[in-house]
Amino acid sequence: MLKQGSALDRYFKISERGSNFSREIRGGFATFFAMSYIVVLNPLILSGPDSSGDTLGFPAVAAVTALVAGILTILMGAWAKHPFALATGLGVNAFVAVTVATNPGLTWPDMMGLVVLSGVTMLILVLTGFRTAVFKAVPEGLKTAIVVGIGLFIALIGLVNAGFVRRIPDVAGTTVPVGLGFDGKLLGWPTLVFVFGLILTIALVVRKVKGAILIGIVASTILSVILEFTLHIGPSFDGKTHNPAGWSLVAPKFSEWAAPDLSLIGKANPFGAFEHLGFVAATLLAFVILLSIFFDAMGTMVGLATEAGTIDKDGNIPNVDRVLQVDALGAIIGGGASVSSNQIYVESGAGIGEGARTGLASIVTGMLFLVAMFFTPLINLVPFEAVAPALVVVGFMMVSQVGKIDWQDLGIAIPAFLTFTLMPFTYSIANGLGAGFIMFVLIRTFQGRAREVHPLMWVVAAAFLLFFAIGPIETALGIH
Repeated sequence: MLKQGSALDRYFKISERGSNFSREIRGGFATFFAMSYIVVLNPLILSGPDSSGDTLGFPAVAAVTALVAGILTILMGAWAKHPFALATGLGVNAFVAVTVATNPGLTWPDMMGLVVLSGVTMLILVLTGFRTAVFKAVPEGLKTAIVVGIGLFIALIGLVNAGFVRRIPDVAGTTVPVGLGFDGKLLGWPTLVFVFGLILTIALVVRKVKGAILIGIVASTILSVILEFTLHIGPSFDGKTHNPAGWSLVAPKFSEWAAPDLSLIGKANPFGAFEHLGFVAATLLAFVILLSIFFDAMGTMVGLATEAGTIDKDGNIPNVDRVLQVDALGAIIGGGASVSSNQIYVESGAGIGEGARTGLASIVTGMLFLVAMFFTPLINLVPFEAVAPALVVVGFMMVSQVGKIDWQDLGIAIPAFLTFTLMPFTYSIANGLGAGFIMFVLIRTFQGRAREVHPLMWVVAAAFLLFFAIGPIETALGIH
C-alpha cells in the first residue's frame, strides 16, 4: 500500500490532492471501462474505403487505437499528472471519415496527414504560449458553463449509448429529433441493464459507498454477460439487420485472440491532400480539424479539473502547459498512426467520480489500454449499457456547478446558456464554446463594455465565425 510521504505520493501529489492509492487505481479502472468502447467503435467509423478503394482494416485500427490511447494516457499521467485519459476523438474521426468518403481525390494517408499538420500547428501554438493565453482569457462564468455543458453532454452520451434515448428517423415525419427508447417505448433487456446499473450506482453514491461507480459498471457487466449468454440477444445492428432490442454496439462476448496488427503506423502523408485537392481546399479542411481539437480539449480539461477539484480559485489548472502539450501530441501521433486525432475524453469523469485526482489514475488507464491490444475479448465483454449509468451520474455531478454562474449579468448568463445547451444538442463541445464566445463578445459590445473583453476573446470569436461559416465559404469557392 502506498505510504503518505513516499516518493510516489510526493511526485503525483496524491495525499496533497486528498486522494489515496486505492482511489487512483479504482479511478483508472473506471475511466478505462467508460471509454474502452472506442477500441471497437473507431474501426467502425474509419471502416469505409477511400478514393483508391483501400480500407484501413478493422483489426489494425483496433490495435493501433488501443496502443496510441495507452501511450498518450500514460504520458498525460506521468508528465502532466492529471487524471485525464486520451483516445481517438469521436468528433474528429467522424469528420475525417465523412471527408474521405465524400472527396473522390482523397486517400486515408492524405487525410491523416492533415490531422498530423493540425497537430503540429497546435503544438506550436502551445509552445508559444498562445493556447494557454486563450484559456486564461476566458471569463470564469463561461468556464463554469463549459463544466455544465460537458456534464449535460456526458449524460446525453450515456443515455444515447444505452438506447434509453434514441434518434427519431426523419421518415417519421416529426420535428422531434429524439425520443424515449424505440417508438416512444423502452425496449429490450439491454435497457433493463442500463436502468439496473443506474439505480444501483445512484444508490451506492447516495450511501457514499467507496467504489460506487466501478461497482455499478462491474455489476452491470456481469448481468449483461448472463443475459447475452442465456438469451442470445445480439447487437442492435450486425452489419445487415437492425434489432431495436439488441445491445447498442458491443454485444457481450468472448472473441478469438489475435496478435495486434500495427501496420498502420507511419502511413500518413502530410502533404498528399494539398497535391490532390489544392492548397485552399486542403487548408480549409486542416483549419476545421485545428479549431475542433483546439477548443474541445480546452473545454474538456476545464470541466474535468473543476470536478476533480484541481483548478484553483483563479481558474488556473496546474501544469496546464503540459496538459496542452500532450493533447497536441495526440493529434500528431494519432494522425501519424492512421487512427485520427487523440484527445482528452470526457469519460475521464468516470474515474474522477470514483475519486481519482492525479496522474497515477491515468497511468493505470493507459496500461489497461496497452493490455487491451492483446486482450480485446475482455473489452467486448463490457457493453455500452453497463457503462452508461456511470456517465449519467458523473454528468449530474458536473451540472451541479450551474449555480456558480451569475444569472443577473446577461453578458455572462446568455453566452453561458448557449454554451451548455449547444454542447449536448449539437453533440460537440467546440460548437457550444464557439456560440458562447461569439455571443459574449457581442453582448459586451451591445452593453457598451467592449473594453472589458480580453483581446484574445475577439480573436477567438473571429476564428469561430470563420469556423461556423466554413460551409458557405466552401460553396462560394466551389469546394465540395
